Amino acid sequence: MTETTGARSKDRRKNRGIKVERIFTTPGVHPYDEVTWSTRDVVQQNWKTGETIFEQRGVEFPDFWSVNASSIVTTKYFRGALGTDVRERSLKQLVDRVVLTYVKAGKDHGYFASDEDAEIFEHELTWALVHQVFSFNSPVWFNVGTKSPQQVSACFILSVEDSMDSILNWYREEGFIFKGGSGAGLNLSRIRSSKELLSSGGTASGPVSFMRGADASAGTIKSGGATRRAAKMVVLDVDHPDIEEFVETKAREEEKIRALRDAGFDMDLGGKDITSVQYQNANNSVRVSDAFMKAVEDGSGFGLRARETGEVIEEIDARELFGKINKAAWECADPGIQYDDTINDWHTNPETGRITASNPCSEYMSLDNSSCNLASLNLLKFLRDDDTFDAATFQKVVELVITAMDISICFADFPTEAIGETTVDYRQLGIGYANLGALLMATGRGYESEGGRSLAAAITSLLTGAAYKRSAELAGIVGPYAGYARNAEAHQRVMRKHQVANDEVRTLDAMDGDIHRYATQAWKSVLELGAKNGFRNAQASVLAPTGTIGFMMDCDTTGIEPDFSLVKFKKLVGGGSMQIVNQTVPRALRKLGYQDEQIEAIVEHIADKGHVIDAPGLKKEHYEVFDCAMGERAISPMGHVRMMAAAQPFLSGAISKTVNLPETATVEDIAEVHLQGWKLGLKALAVYRDNCKVGQPLSDGKKSHSEAPVEKVVEYRPVRKRLPKRRASQTTSFAVGGAEGYLTASTYDSNELGEIFLKFGKQGSTLAGVMDAFSIAVSVALQYGVPLETYVEKFTNMRFEPAGLTDDPDVRMAQSIMDYVFRRLALDHMDFETRSFMGIHTADERARQLETGSYADATDQDESDEDVAGELESYSQSAAPASTRKSAEVEADAQDLKSGTGAASLRAASGEVHSSAELMEKFQGKSADAPMCMTCGTKMRPAGSCYVCEGCGSTSGCS
Repeated sequence: MTETTGARSKDRRKNRGIKVERIFTTPGVHPYDEVTWSTRDVVQQNWKTGETIFEQRGVEFPDFWSVNASSIVTTKYFRGALGTDVRERSLKQLVDRVVLTYVKAGKDHGYFASDEDAEIFEHELTWALVHQVFSFNSPVWFNVGTKSPQQVSACFILSVEDSMDSILNWYREEGFIFKGGSGAGLNLSRIRSSKELLSSGGTASGPVSFMRGADASAGTIKSGGATRRAAKMVVLDVDHPDIEEFVETKAREEEKIRALRDAGFDMDLGGKDITSVQYQNANNSVRVSDAFMKAVEDGSGFGLRARETGEVIEEIDARELFGKINKAAWECADPGIQYDDTINDWHTNPETGRITASNPCSEYMSLDNSSCNLASLNLLKFLRDDDTFDAATFQKVVELVITAMDISICFADFPTEAIGETTVDYRQLGIGYANLGALLMATGRGYESEGGRSLAAAITSLLTGAAYKRSAELAGIVGPYAGYARNAEAHQRVMRKHQVANDEVRTLDAMDGDIHRYATQAWKSVLELGAKNGFRNAQASVLAPTGTIGFMMDCDTTGIEPDFSLVKFKKLVGGGSMQIVNQTVPRALRKLGYQDEQIEAIVEHIADKGHVIDAPGLKKEHYEVFDCAMGERAISPMGHVRMMAAAQPFLSGAISKTVNLPETATVEDIAEVHLQGWKLGLKALAVYRDNCKVGQPLSDGKKSHSEAPVEKVVEYRPVRKRLPKRRASQTTSFAVGGAEGYLTASTYDSNELGEIFLKFGKQGSTLAGVMDAFSIAVSVALQYGVPLETYVEKFTNMRFEPAGLTDDPDVRMAQSIMDYVFRRLALDHMDFETRSFMGIHTADERARQLETGSYADATDQDESDEDVAGELESYSQSAAPASTRKSAEVEADAQDLKSGTGAASLRAASGEVHSSAELMEKFQGKSADAPMCMTCGTKMRPAGSCYVCEGCGSTSGCS
């Protein structure tokens, strides 16, 4: 919208504007005054090097903000030079810097009906940000209200023509975007193929050759600038004559990486030799058409077309090319797929131009030379204490946030003039959400269930319906977007498509039904108001990765993702860390009807095992509620695809998400995912097969290689510590299910167990021989250093006959001989804290628990209470005044520990664990396939189609 048009619009609508409704705030009370604030010290270190990478002391945050959230905001978003008076030190300063800029722009551009409405808008926006109800994308926090250019967008789409000037300009524009810490995508299909002639008579280089130069440029900028990785997306149409070369480009480079690694070069992500490999700075995607996918189904031919004339210059077998796409994705996770006809069928501006590309994470899809401003809502904030979803408040917050997002375009700066013009004329926005996985679990819905998908569909429909409703209302006040008139019919057609999709949602319970009713009414208003006023925004919604801002909002899950794992790594304010069972788990168990005693036992099992399989008292039909992205019951590939399909019809853009497959997945499995993604109406899809990429470090250590091969090989092996000739032993007779036996356990001088003998069955019998062999195997392993805890974890709860009653008062029932033997060994040779976490107690301890509520005796309990109090005090605050009350989070933890229901969910983390990803490695016994953070050295975790660091908030490409 031009300045002239804006001025006329403002004059014509004088004294009109939005009436802002109060949602959370109280008249006459500033939102800051309703919060208890505490001061903290933020010190970040690279745990591998010990180097302090950031330090700012005495920062101010609400007492309910976690250590992680406050640390990430302090390090990432506070502006001003460290150690100076201009450095921000309080969340209040950060929020005021952003919110007051929005309020001023809203006033200047005629958005508010009165000054009172502007003040309510300011207070509501402030309250929602402080209470982690939503967050803007990172560029807003970086730039708004500073002397830097007011860039508010994280997502950019560029364009390139078939000329050297345009190609060189592509390199230049990408470079400026990377320098600012953002990413961009573009489609190279206009560039002539290597099979076509130039006007001079020579043969064209083809787009893949120019990708090499762009990749080198991105790699240079990322190594010299503030960001460690340039995020970019490169798209090529499936009918481009160079499509096979494009498809196989990164797979060939992956083969090179493997060869160089085997030759002794450092090829880990960030390794000194990885820079010699090409095409590693971009995500590649093939833009497939319906015609191509139908040819794949039919097994027919498909024509590759010249770029200038459009004539078919080569006929290929569609299935063969599809097979190459799937094989390359199997080998190295590239290329992804974008479904061109589906994307453009939902395009609101076809009269202006087709959608040809996306941003690097594939959620923003719009016109060339455009950008998108993102924000995400924290879904768990709308779940009431009675486990119902507050749809009315959710809709009001969406309308509040979309208003703020649109205002930002009025004052925003852009990296190129062309991007600025398109964004101002079409005003693309991308409101979305985070914490869907946590919401589903908390309400007792499995991520792969019909109920989970129904709830996701209803929420997404309400999200976009409410956004477009407010967009139509804004159009009636400050005018529709400049490109609306020429695209009005197409825009309204897409709105009707959304409404039809909403009508097809089948709700399964009261919660779904309530949200769906609000969504239905919102879409009715969209069509009515849109017909009258038009729309302020060409696009309204996407589902972004929400990596860094997800941590800012203390979300358990990012974007549309399921929960990463049931056990999380948590930092403490005073230093140190804890591993905790996700607090959504006990809430879900209560929702499913379990009693406190059952919840305690299940949570205890999860704390020990990391999963719910064989959890005591947990019904098998409830297992699916606790399925996660990783672990023993990981979400199936099609579970991810179907969840995306449930949300996609209600989004203006697409979904940033990677469909994870196990290492054992086949090329055919990936082909099925790609085919079903097309049939289910997705706009884009990326897959990742575990351990398919060499450049993802799988361990903490880096390989060290000398320049020349070294013949000497150093082999590290465990050393056996034999028992002394004379050692103390204890023999226990036992009976399990009427069958009798003897257990002899021998110890070192330190009383550590080093040998067992198990006598069961007649001498010379097969059973006796097996028991002797088993005893020797366990004894040798104990002497080589295998902890007794490992055997107790593996063999307790093992079920086989004989089983039943025993003659041991401490172990009254046993599910097998092994179950009894290792429970007895745990009681005799393991400390109280360790075996208590495993649920193994003596008869006296169980009786004490019934009388006092604690298994520990009075002396132990006093010491334990001091330990817990110390941890919780540290957990609460380190530098806060003595008068500051404990946070709600700490109070809840304290209450859980006091009642005994949360004891297993909170325990000190191992010194080798520095993130939730590493915690999962500990439980699974295998490395997580994710890169290390180059800032703080911790293992990152997936967020959409990117990775995000839990320790410092750094991402692998998305803001």
